[in-house]
Amino acid sequence: MIVADTNLIASLLLAGPATAVAEAVLKKDAEWTAPALWRYELKNVLATQVRVLGLSLEDAIAFFEKAEEVMIEPRIEVDPASILSLAHTNKLSAYDAEFLALAVALKVKLITEDKGILKTAPNLALSPGAFTTT
Repeated sequence: MIVADTNLIASLLLAGPATAVAEAVLKKDAEWTAPALWRYELKNVLATQVRVLGLSLEDAIAFFEKAEEVMIEPRIEVDPASILSLAHTNKLSAYDAEFLALAVALKVKLITEDKGILKTAPNLALSPGAFTTT
């Protein structure tokens, strides 16, 4: 199991330069989880795609439904104090710390392209490319 950040989830769904590596991550580990926040973030990504890039509303809805098929509900909810502590200690947003805190709690890797997370948590976070080659 891995914790997938929202950009990885979006890359899996929306054809682009990062799609192939997102597919490789899924092939290597098909058990993806994330904090509930991923749903809100992905809906925002899809709404922006509809509004700015011309993605059809029907496709956006279908992509979201596909994401829900891929994602596994986390077995736990991370304590807010842990999230805020990680945010403070690592100088991360609470949003980013939420993903990192879940990876810590589940003792799994967080797969992300976020440079701040990769820099501050190299033992827990891997880029999709690094994950597929390890």
